[in-house]
Amino acid sequence: MTDDDAPLTPAPIEPAAPEEFGRTQVWWGDGKGKTTAALGMGFRAAGHGYRVHLLQFMKGGAASVEDVRGEYNAIHAMPAFTYEHSGHYGWHAMRDGTDDVDHEARAQGGLERARDLLDAASDADLATPFEFDAPADDGVHMLVLDELCYAANRDLVAPDAVVDLLDRKPDALELVLTGGHEDPTYVTGRADLVTNVRKQKHPFDDGVRARKGTEF
Repeated sequence: MTDDDAPLTPAPIEPAAPEEFGRTQVWWGDGKGKTTAALGMGFRAAGHGYRVHLLQFMKGGAASVEDVRGEYNAIHAMPAFTYEHSGHYGWHAMRDGTDDVDHEARAQGGLERARDLLDAASDADLATPFEFDAPADDGVHMLVLDELCYAANRDLVAPDAVVDLLDRKPDALELVLTGGHEDPTYVTGRADLVTNVRKQKHPFDDGVRARKGTEF
């Protein structure tokens, strides 16, 4: 192995502030990978010392997945990255014993929490680093609202309320929205980056259940 082939030595992760954040991203579509892409960006940003927070909608657990997903353990071990979820147990409109009214109540709670996080970011100085152990309420550089578009597609939150979140976004915050199989036109026209994750083939169509390490 030559010196050029030697593995790179990772740099220590220290609190830092991004110089070019501030865009709004939307990841939607019927293909697998929307949350995965958002998590990948979150880990990349946190690896540079930027403060990242993930707020998940529609993911309160289900019989087909374990309560503690792999991403939760990975985030817990990663400096600068935190998460919380507002989803109700089970899947909305799937007749799994959960009440759709409860799903709506949890989604509305998540919406209110998203407003609080955006207001906190507006009050913070996003040009400065944040301590890794500081709460997300002190401000973050990247906020991922996972499955928010899915909740809006299912009328658990109003599209106008999602637009209001974009209006609340401070200029320096990187805001990432994911979820849904239907084009969220209410926000895609205002976003800087829009990706349609399209399904060409998926094991779920053949009855394969979610797999540990790939779906949770």
